[in-house]
Amino acid sequence: MHTVSIEKTDEKPLGDFPIGTICYVTKLTANGFIQRRLLDLGIIEGTKIEVLHRSPLGDPVAYQIRGTVIALRKEEAKQIWVKKLDLKGDIQ
Repeated sequence: MHTVSIEKTDEKPLGDFPIGTICYVTKLTANGFIQRRLLDLGIIEGTKIEVLHRSPLGDPVAYQIRGTVIALRKEEAKQIWVKKLDLKGDIQ
């Protein structure tokens, strides 16, 4: 059986998580153009995001969002607040 549970941690900016982390959006703190861009990309409360790759210099970072790989800069990622998704259990 495969179960999904939400880890009991505080919210953190998306940019604080290492590669391989799967999390979900809890809020956006962006305004103006950046807020519009994030919303246009489908980044809303409850959206699942996986941290995939960092560029050689660390910025931007690639994320899997709604089935698409999207690169976000640190400035954008720090305005997306998320909680880590903890996957537990066996798949049968």
